[in-house]
Amino acid sequence: MRTVDIIRKKRDGLSLSPEEIRFFIQGVADGSIPDYQISAFTMAVFFQNMTEEELFHFTMAMAETGDRLDLSRITRVTADKHSTGGVGDKVSLVLGPLVASAGTAVSKMSGRGLGHTGGTIDKLESIPGFVCELDQEAFIRQINEVGVAIISQSGNLAPADKRMYAIRDVTATVENTALIAASVVSKKLAAGNKNIVFDVKVGRGAFMKTEPRALDLARTMVDIVRRAGGQSVAVISRMDQPLGMEVGNANEVAEAIATLKGEGPKDLTGLTLTLGAHMMVLTGSAPTVEEARRVLKENLHNGKAIRTFARMIEAQHGDPRVTEDPGLLPSPRFRETLLAEQSGFVHMLDAMKVGTAAGLLGAGRSRKEDPVDLSAGIHLIRRMGDRVEKGEPLCELFWSGESVDPGEALEMLASAYQMRETHPGARAIVLDVVQ
Repeated sequence: MRTVDIIRKKRDGLSLSPEEIRFFIQGVADGSIPDYQISAFTMAVFFQNMTEEELFHFTMAMAETGDRLDLSRITRVTADKHSTGGVGDKVSLVLGPLVASAGTAVSKMSGRGLGHTGGTIDKLESIPGFVCELDQEAFIRQINEVGVAIISQSGNLAPADKRMYAIRDVTATVENTALIAASVVSKKLAAGNKNIVFDVKVGRGAFMKTEPRALDLARTMVDIVRRAGGQSVAVISRMDQPLGMEVGNANEVAEAIATLKGEGPKDLTGLTLTLGAHMMVLTGSAPTVEEARRVLKENLHNGKAIRTFARMIEAQHGDPRVTEDPGLLPSPRFRETLLAEQSGFVHMLDAMKVGTAAGLLGAGRSRKEDPVDLSAGIHLIRRMGDRVEKGEPLCELFWSGESVDPGEALEMLASAYQMRETHPGARAIVLDVVQ
């Protein structure tokens, strides 16, 4: 079997056999196939796409190239959640403890922020002492004892995907539904979970800009998990403006804590309840989405959710006192306020620009090796639909780096806000559910 023949076959729009797919993916993983041939293959897929059968075998081959977690020693039925990435997306910080407090175990591996989107691991590391790297034994033990663990991704999960994604990123072949779905699902299956809820973001601050593309990705991922013997649901959620009022790291943790006490913003709370309810139904912890949602809402107000978060923090060597005193989180040295230049209603708050502005303040990174200022971020005082008068504050910027010049971030945020005299109307956070 030769790699060039596989590339030619896919270039010509023919279907690859499972054996050809496994041969190619193994060569990607072990380095025997050079970058230029991987690039040629991904470009062929970009234009010719894959059949459902091809995509299933492609995903499974990637999942099987590295380590695979064995979660069989977890005593409760487990679930996982994956977000396609957004701005202000601290859902995992709320969802994991909340669902665990209602009886479903959550085993989650998360990543760091890159570009305009934040990363769950960066946010958790703003909690003093919090450790995101646990070995498999500690991971499983914590899930059994606490019900939830959120750790950083292992470097050995789906290594073929890691190499292929790096090449796709520099060869303009990222935006292909099949390749995106295979990348996401292969890592989730390698992490050992087959009950998965996907949060597929759509809008200005999301990777998927249109609803049809988001629905296509959602249906594709749900189908792959089903073919792999698992269960999944995909929720399509709006990402035109940031989720919640906070964008950054430490400030997002503080907002997650407030939400776990029933005091969070409506959009963040509503999306978390929807995702959590589907997780509970998938695992059999609740008979219906409506009943699951009722239980979860109760746990946001009776103290169960925030106590579970405190236990998770303590188990991962963090200071659980932050759940009572968020002032223990990193605090910024400098602050600046953006004022409205005209009166009116906020008609648009561009999530992409807000995320980019937070990165300019030090809250994000443009390269994986860049340091992050965990205290930096943005507090959104006004969001879409809010009325504001000229000279009133729109948002507050904060940071600690001596070398940061807030001027560029202020300009970016000023352009992110668009004002009109008429109200834009209410917009639902959840647009659709695919199952």
